[in-house]
Amino acid sequence: MKSPVTLKLRGISKNFGDLTANRRVDFDLGRGEIHVLLGENGAGKSTLMNIVCGLYSADEGKIYVNGHRAIFRNPHDAIRLGIGMVHQHFMLVPRFTVAENIMLGAEITRGPCLNIPRACNIVRDLSLEYGLQVDPHAVVEDLPVGLQQRVEIIKTLFRQVRILVLDEPTAVLTPLEAEELFRVMRMLRKRGVSIIFITHKLKEVLAIADRVSVMRRGRMMGTVKTSETDARTLARMMVGHDVEMGIPKTPREPGATVLDVNNLNILDDRNMPAVTDVSFKIRQGEVLGLAGVQGNGQTELAAALSGLRKIESGTVRLAGKMLPSLSPRILVDAGVAHIPEDRLKHGLVREYSVADNQILNTYYQSPFASLRHRNTRAIFANSARLIRRFNIQAPGPETVTGTLSGGNLQKVIVSRELSREICLLIASQPTRGLDVGSIESVRRHIVALRNRGVAVLLISVELDEIMMLSDRIGVMFNGRIAAFFKAAQVTREELGIWMTGEPLAWQASGSS
Repeated sequence: MKSPVTLKLRGISKNFGDLTANRRVDFDLGRGEIHVLLGENGAGKSTLMNIVCGLYSADEGKIYVNGHRAIFRNPHDAIRLGIGMVHQHFMLVPRFTVAENIMLGAEITRGPCLNIPRACNIVRDLSLEYGLQVDPHAVVEDLPVGLQQRVEIIKTLFRQVRILVLDEPTAVLTPLEAEELFRVMRMLRKRGVSIIFITHKLKEVLAIADRVSVMRRGRMMGTVKTSETDARTLARMMVGHDVEMGIPKTPREPGATVLDVNNLNILDDRNMPAVTDVSFKIRQGEVLGLAGVQGNGQTELAAALSGLRKIESGTVRLAGKMLPSLSPRILVDAGVAHIPEDRLKHGLVREYSVADNQILNTYYQSPFASLRHRNTRAIFANSARLIRRFNIQAPGPETVTGTLSGGNLQKVIVSRELSREICLLIASQPTRGLDVGSIESVRRHIVALRNRGVAVLLISVELDEIMMLSDRIGVMFNGRIAAFFKAAQVTREELGIWMTGEPLAWQASGSS
């Protein structure tokens, strides 16, 4: 029996100047349904959902909620009708506690004061009911991203939403955290909550969705039942042509050592050990992949090697030379490229144009500058070339970067880092937030760099990506590299076991 329609969109259009984000889009959401909205970066998915949640107003079209026409002038109108959204970039106040964030805009008071104890009790009750354990007194900026997302979901449950929009919710999650999110989504579905799930990951679509709708360049291309489709068909609907699901990589003999890390020790933000006595080498034409559950030192390691975090002790040699310091400027001049894990904090200036972001680390070099004067023509010509080469969905070089979708923000960083001569690439979550076509493109660029003799340090929570691109794989656990493997001689299951630390515990017990 077909479930009743709880949300209906008809003929939705939205323009931003000359850019058409949505063009006469129709969409239906059933009650108690998980409906995936799939599409390339810049396809219009987030814009459509921002209209549903009252953040944007449609230029044309109608919205119906439970059969009744709805007009959203602001997010409060959507919330009153039971619609809530967890955004790709969380809408939390970092210095507020969990409880304060959750009741922000729907405050619980006792007389003239906030009733913090009552809010904390409600947070605890919701946490227990949905298996979303989080400390209501914790300060949000101290929480890892997985727990911050729990706060966002609890915030929507606090407002008793019946339609929940999740915009790229797994882009910042580990595989284990993603499975936990899916468990919560299935529980919500059983309770009659309707979920719109925006994602680029085809495996997730097939694992969680009842139906999937595909958008391309602002248009709705079609809706199919998940049980009646497959990954290749969905990829073709997304990009308009067949997509190669694997990346060919021929064996090659690596050359001289490019990066030599010896007994590195690094502290985290709490001045606790994050990386302990880590040593490894990467040679020319070699990809070393670091696998591990997030929070085991990979973030701090990548930040230290790219000059963004202090090294407490240990040595780092690049092409046999000890660098005077690991400042970003010195590393750039030495031929090191960095794709950071947090693209907004360390990768971009959102207020700058696309063109300026694409020369952030070379703005002082020729042809972009001469005698301290900017060469605007060269800067814009470089940007136009990179926009075409990396298929960045932006009106032009002068576009303010912060107006782009999350995936296109990542493309701007990738275009900057992979478009100059380098000897070492430090790539931390390089395909996070990208659509299937863009993921294929970035992975091909990484393999091409490797084939040209560039050394690559690849850090990713995506085991498929680690196994596909790496020549050797190291597994990080509790701040140390627990084991190294040749990529062709280890299975996904074996890596998963090492990522949990089980073999180390087995060895420590004295078992033989």
